[in-house]
Amino acid sequence: MSRGARSLTALRKRAQAMIRESDLQELAAELGNDARAGARALGESCLRRAEKIGRERKRLEGLYQLRADLQARGVRLVAGVDEVGVGPLAGPVVAAAVVLGDSPDLPGLDDSKKLTPEKRETLDAAIRSQAVAIGICQVWTEEIDEINIFQATLRAMQGAVADLPVEPEHVLVDARRIPGISVPQTPIIGGDGKDASIAAASIVAKVHRDEIMRRFDAVYPGYGFARHKGYGTEEHLAALRHEGPCPIHRRSFGPVRQLSSSPPF
Repeated sequence: MSRGARSLTALRKRAQAMIRESDLQELAAELGNDARAGARALGESCLRRAEKIGRERKRLEGLYQLRADLQARGVRLVAGVDEVGVGPLAGPVVAAAVVLGDSPDLPGLDDSKKLTPEKRETLDAAIRSQAVAIGICQVWTEEIDEINIFQATLRAMQGAVADLPVEPEHVLVDARRIPGISVPQTPIIGGDGKDASIAAASIVAKVHRDEIMRRFDAVYPGYGFARHKGYGTEEHLAALRHEGPCPIHRRSFGPVRQLSSSPPF
């Protein structure tokens, strides 16, 4: 190959276009003996990218491992269940149940808390287009105040499973055991970062709840719901002190109860 065909500019463009671990490794090996320092540096950069892609590939393989083990035992419909909204001072707690297909293509799938809003939105759309089934349930403020947030969370999870248009054969749950469902279930501590189905459910639940809170921002302006989604930020607490609680605030939660003239139940 002529030196012109191997110009650093051409090599960089070639490397930038590569997305496969093996292609980057091959180019890195090719550049390893190049006399030009710039070419060798590009080769080292390719190797680092390949290693990063390899780590991500192994992470994703790990996310799908438990589901693969269940499927190897003949369990086809595996639902992941997760919730969002336990801690906020306002708005519902939301749970989602997601049954992924046989060959999901969800690059970057992870616990929703580790993702940017833009990445969550992108993955939410991909999950919804690829999933075999999705169920969602929200438990609203009045019920949270009546039965407490822990029981409301379990009720939301139970409702999300019931909302699935297909009956799962096994349910994987983040941290909790869901009462009142007949199918086998496995609670996993930190499950939204360990299992693909639970991670998908965490994303769907988060995006769904965030949209609810954006809509409430228009109904109850002045609290900043579109920004903090009901969590107890300084902005939210200042608005509570100035405006007092609105109808979607959880009056059984301490910071709201202290500023509310009406009883929580």
